[in-house]
Amino acid sequence: MIPLFVAIAYWPPAMGIGMPAISDNVIARVGMSEFSDSLLRHLLLTSVFVIAAITDWLDGYFARKLNVMSAFGRFLDPVADKLMVAAALIILVQWHPNIIMAIAAIVIISREIAVSALREWMAELGNRTSVAVSYVGKLKTTFQMIAITVLLLNWESLETIGYVLMVAAVILTLWSMMIYLKAAWPYLKQSG
Repeated sequence: MIPLFVAIAYWPPAMGIGMPAISDNVIARVGMSEFSDSLLRHLLLTSVFVIAAITDWLDGYFARKLNVMSAFGRFLDPVADKLMVAAALIILVQWHPNIIMAIAAIVIISREIAVSALREWMAELGNRTSVAVSYVGKLKTTFQMIAITVLLLNWESLETIGYVLMVAAVILTLWSMMIYLKAAWPYLKQSG
C-alpha cells in the first residue's frame, strides 16, 4: 500500500508540490491543475491510509483471536505499520513545513526506531515481554492514526484539530517510550 500511497501524493501533476521548478502555470497548461490540490487527491490518499490502518488492526485482531500467528506476520505487522506512518509523516512535513510537523515526525519516527531496537535487544536477552505493547502505546497509535488522517484530508476547517491531535500523539509517543525504557532500565544498566 505504501507505493500506492506515495504515488497518489506525488503523481504528476502533484510533482509541483514542493518542487519550485514546476510552477502552477506549467501544471495549468497541462490542463490538470484542478487535480494537483483537489479534494479527490486528498480523499484518495486519506482512504488508502485509513484502509491500511484498519486492515493492519483487523489482521492483528484476528491473528490473536483465532491464534493463527506466524513468524512472518509477527515480523511484518509492526514493520508495515511503522513504514506507513513514516511515509505519511514525511508527506505531511512537506505539505505543512512548520516546526510542529517537523518535531512530530522526528519524535514519532525516532521513537519507533528506538523502541523496535529495544524490543529486539530485549528479545535477545529473553525478556521481550518486559517491553510488550502497553495501553499508552495503543493510545499513542490511535491518536497518531487519527491525527494523520485528519491532516491528510487537508481540510482547512479541521487543520487545528489535526494539529492538536498530533501534539497529543507526540506527548503519548514520548510517554510510551519512557514506559518502555523504564521497563528495560534494569537490563540497560547492567554491566557486561
